[in-house]
Amino acid sequence: MEEAVSFLTKIKEKFECKEVDIKTYSPLTLAFIGDCVYDLIIRTVIVERGNKTPASLHKSKSLIVKAQAQAKLIEALADELTDEETSVYRRGRNAKSYTTAKNASVADYRKATGLEALIGYLYLKNEEDRILELIDTGFTKLGIGL
Repeated sequence: MEEAVSFLTKIKEKFECKEVDIKTYSPLTLAFIGDCVYDLIIRTVIVERGNKTPASLHKSKSLIVKAQAQAKLIEALADELTDEETSVYRRGRNAKSYTTAKNASVADYRKATGLEALIGYLYLKNEEDRILELIDTGFTKLGIGL
């Protein structure tokens, strides 16, 4: 039986990306890609739940991907993370960012950045199943049904 090839692997092969030790990436670089991966997961679930207007889709997505919601998610996941995952999250949370969310507290913005760094780290390690497991567990704990 053929082993499934991840989307990340296909991207790296198609565009001839060289191998990089992801532990050398800055936490803000991890958050940069993690933000996109998290957003893609949430958008995919929302679209799969029904064909709606773009404005309705955007409103549903925005409630879940905003910094306050991400901060609550990572708080709910605190006891679910491995030591390695906790370390990556903390690096992201403590990173010195020169921007902030316009509608979020600094604390929530930093927690959200930590979550995004963790998601980016797991994505670049090809651990998509772990990302989905964490998001599902967090949503279940928070009572968020998508």
